[in-house]
Amino acid sequence: MNRPYLALATLLGFSAYTAYTMWQADQSLVEFGLGLMSSPDTAQVVIDLYVLAALACVWMYRDARAKGRSLGAVLPYMVVTAVFVSVGPLLYIVVNGFRPAIEKRM
Repeated sequence: MNRPYLALATLLGFSAYTAYTMWQADQSLVEFGLGLMSSPDTAQVVIDLYVLAALACVWMYRDARAKGRSLGAVLPYMVVTAVFVSVGPLLYIVVNGFRPAIEKRM
């Protein structure tokens, strides 16, 4: 996927929605997160999201390394992922494309 139009559309739409909801919110992002973690059913959803976020960070790191880039090249995306979960990987795909690196066979 050399032209990640779907990722770009998703990133723009979701980022706009996130900005809107944060602007309308009566509480901070931290207060909202703590409220979600106070109940077992919503905590399960938050934990599930962060498991997927961790997997996305591993994928971004491995993809960057396969393309000859360092940890520093992917660290900003990981920080964004830690705060806004799906925005980090979407931004990574939009900026870096979604082309698998050619693996060397032995």
